[in-house]
Amino acid sequence: MIEGLKKKLRYNEFPQPEYLATKYPVLLCHGFGGLANAVQPSLLHNVCMLYRGHCISAFAPTIVPYAGIETRARAWVETCDEIIELTGSGKLNLVAHSMGGLDMRYAISHLGLHDRVVSLTTVATPHRGTSLAELALKTPDKIKDYFIDILDWLGDISYPDIKSDAQGALRQLTRDYVQNTFNPETPDHPDIRYYSVSTACGKGTDYDINKLLYYFNTYIHDNEGINDGYIGAESAVWGDHLFRSKLNHIEQIKLNLPKKHEKAWEELWVGVVKNLLNNDL
Repeated sequence: MIEGLKKKLRYNEFPQPEYLATKYPVLLCHGFGGLANAVQPSLLHNVCMLYRGHCISAFAPTIVPYAGIETRARAWVETCDEIIELTGSGKLNLVAHSMGGLDMRYAISHLGLHDRVVSLTTVATPHRGTSLAELALKTPDKIKDYFIDILDWLGDISYPDIKSDAQGALRQLTRDYVQNTFNPETPDHPDIRYYSVSTACGKGTDYDINKLLYYFNTYIHDNEGINDGYIGAESAVWGDHLFRSKLNHIEQIKLNLPKKHEKAWEELWVGVVKNLLNNDL
């Protein structure tokens, strides 16, 4: 007890968050969906504020939540240009979550973004698609159409400048589309460094998963192996694989994150930035 008290009273010479400023600003690119915006300013807002607390020039804007890869990629390119003009940095580091990683691969390969970015780090991105999208599309038409209409309606309200297309987006997240169409047509650019982080919990791992994701987790496990409740761990590997996190897909953006996982959440996102620093980016 006495030793514990002494430890708490001992001065920390630098008690502030670790200084981790990167050479280039970081643009955080969110994935499919936007319902979380009802409880936080943007899907990756908490990650952005974590980064800013570490002296990183970071931005987490919002684009059209429910649309195809090309549509979202074009919106991201406009956002990149705005941030480059604002910061005067010339180039950016891209850190993309989930579908956002496919958006940015497309933007780099097809929309000329390679001359304005130096790296793309993807976190839980379905680089080989996800069986969860296939499950959604196999839902009986009446139920599927009802939920698709709701998503498109929400998307049109939250982002009226671009027409939403939730069903088109889901089709582009299937394993068949990503592996047989998207990947062959979207090669990596030789001037860009590609990194990835995979995630897995629940069935087949030593880590628990939120009960709300149990069915999805089991379904994906039976089709792809270990996963985070949305994306298979193997599907998330692209470029240099940095590490694997134990957080589920929702916890990664700090939604419904239990206190016991707060350290793992911070380690995930700080680990991404430390890799950029180690590579002088």
